[in-house]
Amino acid sequence: MSGHNKWSKIKHKKAATDAKRSKIFSKHSKLITVESKLVGGDVNSPALKAAIDQAKAVNMPADNIARAVKKGASADAISMEAITYEAYGPGGCAFIIEALTDSKNRAAAEVRHILSKNGSYELAGIGAVTWAFTKEGNKWTAQNTVPLSDEDMEKAAKLIDLLEDGDDVQEVFTNIED
Repeated sequence: MSGHNKWSKIKHKKAATDAKRSKIFSKHSKLITVESKLVGGDVNSPALKAAIDQAKAVNMPADNIARAVKKGASADAISMEAITYEAYGPGGCAFIIEALTDSKNRAAAEVRHILSKNGSYELAGIGAVTWAFTKEGNKWTAQNTVPLSDEDMEKAAKLIDLLEDGDDVQEVFTNIED
């Protein structure tokens, strides 16, 4: 009975955890690279320091952080853009999707594909959702919350997970009532 030994179980479990950590590290690396480019690699700037602190909070290795800072400070750094998408989800709940990408078209297509594949939801126009939120620093806080049924809550949770797994998506904010 091949594949039923202890080592193969450990190997598969480790591969799954490593994939999750890699995805988190790449998101933080992008954020550090963008902040580093904006401040010219000055690690004492508040914005870059905050991005580095966020990366350290998820146990990102110091050499990965240093590499991201160096990459952003270099003259040939890729131009990254912060984009905010708005959408309505199950039960009429609102989503604000923040992405950090080097290709607007690819990021929009990725978000649009995830939304349409999971319930025929579409991107909303600019300002269609932001009225329900206030921006405090770099976080969106819901002013008006929407109660959801259990079925809609499951759909929304699945949609949020899929959106957050996207390569360019940094954060997803929603106005779902807890």
